[in-house]
Amino acid sequence: MVQRLLLVLVIVGIARGQAHLDDVVQRTLREFDVPGMAVGVIQDGNVQMLKGYGVRKLGESAPVTGKTLFGIASNTKAFTAAALAMLVDEKKIDWDQRVVDILPWFQMSDPYVSREMRVRDLLVHRSGLGLGAGDLMLFPAATLAAREIMQRLRYVPLATSFRSTYAYDNVLYIVAGAVIEQASGMAWDRFIRERIFQPLGMTRSRTSVNDVPPGEDLAWPHVPTEGKLRVIEHTKLDPAAPAGAIQSSVEDMLKWAAMQLKEGEYAGGRLFSARQSKEMWTPHIFMPIPADPPKELAAAVPIFQAYALGWITRDYRGQRIVYHTGGLGGMVTRVTLVPAKKLAIIVFTNQETTSAFQAVTMTILDHYLDAPAADWVSAYSAVRKRDVEKAHKAEAEAGSARNAASKPSLPLAKYAGRYRDPWYGDVWIEEKEGKLWMRFTHSALTGVMEHFQYDTFIARWTDRSYDADAYVTFTLNPDGSPRDVKMKAVSSLTDFSFDFHDLVLTPAAKDAPAN
Repeated sequence: MVQRLLLVLVIVGIARGQAHLDDVVQRTLREFDVPGMAVGVIQDGNVQMLKGYGVRKLGESAPVTGKTLFGIASNTKAFTAAALAMLVDEKKIDWDQRVVDILPWFQMSDPYVSREMRVRDLLVHRSGLGLGAGDLMLFPAATLAAREIMQRLRYVPLATSFRSTYAYDNVLYIVAGAVIEQASGMAWDRFIRERIFQPLGMTRSRTSVNDVPPGEDLAWPHVPTEGKLRVIEHTKLDPAAPAGAIQSSVEDMLKWAAMQLKEGEYAGGRLFSARQSKEMWTPHIFMPIPADPPKELAAAVPIFQAYALGWITRDYRGQRIVYHTGGLGGMVTRVTLVPAKKLAIIVFTNQETTSAFQAVTMTILDHYLDAPAADWVSAYSAVRKRDVEKAHKAEAEAGSARNAASKPSLPLAKYAGRYRDPWYGDVWIEEKEGKLWMRFTHSALTGVMEHFQYDTFIARWTDRSYDADAYVTFTLNPDGSPRDVKMKAVSSLTDFSFDFHDLVLTPAAKDAPAN
């Protein structure tokens, strides 16, 4: 009788917890204008929750389910790290092996860094590259092949000294994929499919959105564009696949998480050893912690946070948290592990605001860690609104402070021409019907250039979903001809992957081959 009563109480408690979470998710969808979300929780090897909310695509009725595929973006990085760990177990590579001993053609802009870069250095964002350096070679809708991107690394300048500073990058994960191919004899995508997806039973997962069959249960990305939510095309990241191309469902990712929590073990065997599991979760470089965090998020601020091998590790309420997030245009995801609790939480959304997955993840974490109830939806909403207001205010102040009476130094036609950056390649500036237009040759960036002041213009991209308008400033030679062009994002909300600030564009010779 007592046991039956306890069972009833447990069932009632689970039902109440589920109802509360349902309410939180529905509030989150409304508050952050998210069309759909999938949530999964596993503890002690048992699925506690697997549920979809909302719709896959705005304007259509197909619901999000636990089987719906999402672009997991940078959560792909943990798969790349796992593939390398498997090769370390097989003694085909070593974490501290020099990259040039595996890929003799590998080269960074600094000879010392080229020579001393080790396999683990490819994964931990301490190479000396600046934040998001080289990302304009990857998207939006980039056309460069993986090998060409890697070969252009030699022209990407370093922002700091080697191994001194954390700065997130994607391009070195492409190199990590090349290491996997060289060491295993299998292309990265085949390795992931055959050595990870198949053993774990991740039957719906794909290594590229291009591999998803038509009519599949697939979420579509959505972006707020000029005050209205808009459906956009999926980001195709095949050249940078090891950094972020995997498409997966929460159902499949729970299998991945269960294996992670068992330190590489799964029902049919092992992917990697417990030793490699520990290695992948070991901090390699500390990440900055806000000195003055928003008061609403004070409880979420860690004492320490560090990047490991394809994972981030930090503390929360006395527990070690191992997690990663992922962001593509119109789609963001988070995978969270609490090893001591044998707990995993997965939240996928089809809108690009990170506030949504943060609010839901923190709510679930607090539930399983028996923490005091907190309204994370309101907390993240308040911070987000303040950040947006601050960015808009800064833009307005910059606009009001400009010298509106100033004129360009040259006739518009004199600014036109082909310009070249050593690592990106060619960018065209053209005059059309009395206006300047900027066109990037290796991506979908095209836009009209509005005069701002003096020799500075603002590139307004034709695709307004980017939220990445940029200042374009010309420096002139003594004879009045353009010497170089530098760029900078207008808004503080622009994603770091639009690394315009790293470009130094100079006029290309008329007879120079395309680059």
